[in-house]
Amino acid sequence: MKYYDLELLTMKTFTLHILRHGLTKGNLEGLYIGHTDTELCASGKDQLIQMKKEFSYPQSKFVFSSPLKRCLQTAEILFPGVKPIVIDGLIEYNFGSFDGKSAAELYEKQPLFAPWLAGQEGVAPPFGETNEDFAKRVCESFIKIVDGVLKTGVDDACIITHGGVMTAILENFGLPEASAHEWLAPAGCGYSMRITPSLWTSGHKLEVVDELPLTQEPAGNYYDGWDYYPNDDSDFDISEYIND
Repeated sequence: MKYYDLELLTMKTFTLHILRHGLTKGNLEGLYIGHTDTELCASGKDQLIQMKKEFSYPQSKFVFSSPLKRCLQTAEILFPGVKPIVIDGLIEYNFGSFDGKSAAELYEKQPLFAPWLAGQEGVAPPFGETNEDFAKRVCESFIKIVDGVLKTGVDDACIITHGGVMTAILENFGLPEASAHEWLAPAGCGYSMRITPSLWTSGHKLEVVDELPLTQEPAGNYYDGWDYYPNDDSDFDISEYIND
């Protein structure tokens, strides 16, 4: 077990936020975009700027980011003046030959797409990574980030990453427990997590305590009250657990 200050283990808690990057052209077109280093589209930048004006984002002085431009640009808009700490392990899924293509195109032309999408063990896109390799990479990187936060005593930090990375982190470490797809967040949105050192060191778990950005009223102009699927009554809502 790593050494931590006893006071931190018994008294102090830490806050770690996680945000999905802003919109890209590929997002708008419904394409699988992984390691391709696309930038935010103009409407994605405008949307982030407007959301920052209307709603409340964390004021973190420490920001961890994927190395890809869409995350670094998001960090620049939401955390101006803060130099991101680039973590290579936070990069999006390596979709290999699936990258830049739609689901419809892949169903038609790629026989591996259906078993991969179904989560069949060991299946990877041609020249890409398996689900197992992706989860291992992301989880190892996240553990290093949290251990570093505890070791240095940084009480508020933010991660800016990709949709797939975010859902993998929350599925493996988040409380309440939920499947990856239930943790999906719209562009520019995410969650705040509370790290209790004793809970983290004993079981690598942390508590998800709020949705981001914080709003006085539901963000109807953007995501119909935050829901990722606004017309789906079964959509996961963390606030139901938080306020229970």
